[in-house]
Amino acid sequence: MSNFRRNYQSGGTYFFTVVSKSRAPIFTEPDIRALLKSAIARVRQNRPFEIDAWVLLPDHLHAIWTLPEGDDDYSTRWHEIKRWVSRQYGQSIWQPRFWEHTIRDDGDFQRHMDYVHYNPVKHGLCDAVADWPYSTFHRCVKQGIYPTDWGGCVDKSNENFGE
Repeated sequence: MSNFRRNYQSGGTYFFTVVSKSRAPIFTEPDIRALLKSAIARVRQNRPFEIDAWVLLPDHLHAIWTLPEGDDDYSTRWHEIKRWVSRQYGQSIWQPRFWEHTIRDDGDFQRHMDYVHYNPVKHGLCDAVADWPYSTFHRCVKQGIYPTDWGGCVDKSNENFGE
């Protein structure tokens, strides 16, 4: 059995990576997205938290949450979300556990925000961050956090230049 410790900080902000069982590419399927959205809404009713950033990729997701002051229990939240989705779907769709990182300061927060939103480009799922629909990037653009063209775009106009 692994011997690891989680860092719990009252009112903390955390970065998470959660992976599908056997890395199955299911998280961008409409049924799974709907179940996940419902599960999060259900859990937030009794255990509120802010979603600062979120991205769904086919086989994993990244999220940044901020918990309310006096609360450090992100583990129960993830347990309830994963359990509810699996029950509604009829089978477990998750790898056991999840990866967590406590955000230390504003610079750390910004680096993780950028990481979350740039992840679809990093994995070759789109050419520009704005092209990926399963992300809070679009909300962040509306809030003025990012410009629409943040993260660039692969320029394909000169693809055959010199040939």
